[in-house]
Amino acid sequence: MTQVNEPLPAIPLESWRPTKETLHRFVQIVGKVALAKGIRRNHWWHMTYRTTARGWTTVPLGTARTGPVFTCAFDFFDHDLRIETDSGERGVVPLVGQSVASFYTDTMAALKQLGIDVTLAHPTPYDLPDHGRPFDEDTEHADYDPAKARHAFHVYSQVGRILEEFSATFSGKISPVQVFWHTFDIAVQRFSPRHIDMPASVDPVTREAYSREDISAGFWFGDDKVPEPTFYSYIAPEPDGLTDVAPKPDKARWVPSGSAHAAYYAYDDARDTPDPVGSALEFFQFVYGRGSELAGWDTPKLACWGGITDPVLREPGPPRWTD
Repeated sequence: MTQVNEPLPAIPLESWRPTKETLHRFVQIVGKVALAKGIRRNHWWHMTYRTTARGWTTVPLGTARTGPVFTCAFDFFDHDLRIETDSGERGVVPLVGQSVASFYTDTMAALKQLGIDVTLAHPTPYDLPDHGRPFDEDTEHADYDPAKARHAFHVYSQVGRILEEFSATFSGKISPVQVFWHTFDIAVQRFSPRHIDMPASVDPVTREAYSREDISAGFWFGDDKVPEPTFYSYIAPEPDGLTDVAPKPDKARWVPSGSAHAAYYAYDDARDTPDPVGSALEFFQFVYGRGSELAGWDTPKLACWGGITDPVLREPGPPRWTD
């Protein structure tokens, strides 16, 4: 299914929606384990996934005081969840043939067998249509096509490389390139030191995520609101005048997002260009450049083209993304 020589292979939302809906809930279950057992990091970085050559993994979980240290990794070649501890023990939960209910039950049992004591504060989906239904009661979502799941992983792997290349142009505070399990997107965030005051009514998840001014760049497979795979970028809070100029490349657009705007660039529009990777990078760089300028960031000082901060080692000018 994956085209090896195609940098951004096609992945229409409807081509794998049933697998996506099931897998999204699988990753939410394990993401909530990371939330419960991780050492808290700013902006929730402890509970997200990192990409590997075979899938997605949590950061090491557990503490030096309580142990064990462990990771949970989705493998999209063997199609299982591997829970591994620092004592060399391993628990394996298959992905194929599972409903959300059975996957949840098997995952919690595997953790217990490894001596990992974890209780999820909210063992229900986050911000999904069935958010009130406990995981262990969800027998509805039970579609998992291994080829489609692997193909989706390959797309995220490719997009992850693009976001890493984009990240290499910035020397300030920046998040890892990470998969967010609640919204099922892959993204990276750049931050300024400017603290953002929010009303007391703002929920604690949002308060921590946006406690500093940030510019986000990412991609998601699509959903009911945006039914196609899409690159996106935005700055929070939005500076005045951001949308006065159309985003680049052609076909990118500003769209309302809450009380502000986000830039969208359809994945298939990037695929239709002679240089899909370069087009995606141009999109991310445009939104960052315009947003940071209007927000008053010192963009020349923060520039780090090609991952090099030393001015003697760095060649002048931006990277040649088309090379």
